[in-house]
Amino acid sequence: MSNQWSDFAVKHLEQSIEVKRQVINECVSTLVATAETISEALRTGHKLLICGNGGSAADSQHIAAEFVSTLSMDYQRPAIAAIALTTDSSILTASANDFGFDGVFERQVQALGNPGDVLIGISTSGNSEVVLRAVATAKDLGMKTVGMTGRDGGKLAGLVDHALIVPSPTTQHIQESHIALYHILVAIVERTLYPK
Repeated sequence: MSNQWSDFAVKHLEQSIEVKRQVINECVSTLVATAETISEALRTGHKLLICGNGGSAADSQHIAAEFVSTLSMDYQRPAIAAIALTTDSSILTASANDFGFDGVFERQVQALGNPGDVLIGISTSGNSEVVLRAVATAKDLGMKTVGMTGRDGGKLAGLVDHALIVPSPTTQHIQESHIALYHILVAIVERTLYPK
């Protein structure tokens, strides 16, 4: 039995590595452009809003934490303005109850977003209605928009200013690559804003 699960683990890791190789070929230029957009927004006094469902909700919180706290104690710098729209249970449940779940991030973008801010919407399929509505509202407000997605990019890819599309149909591999992409994104932004 141990050989069976060892083979299973190796296969998953090898597939994940292959997806990341494709990400190198298909996402790096967009990643750098995204980092430049976010850096410019933050440099001019704006902030970053982040949203997603399920595992992508956890990723939203993870990204915000890396910006506000630090990515690494080896590169200390001032806090960077980032808010995960996934964390306030009172806002989420009140908005879902009053207006329907599909608007829970949209409502927060209306309340917190300003022209020049940046919204990152995360959806592995690219078709999460709650994320699509948040992005549409952000664009209406004059915000810059970033989509982190997978597969063919879904509807999200066509709505955002920058689409980071992980070329895989497998949710786990998309999420694994998203983590690598946003760690690099944070590192570039913090080094751009606070060079040593």
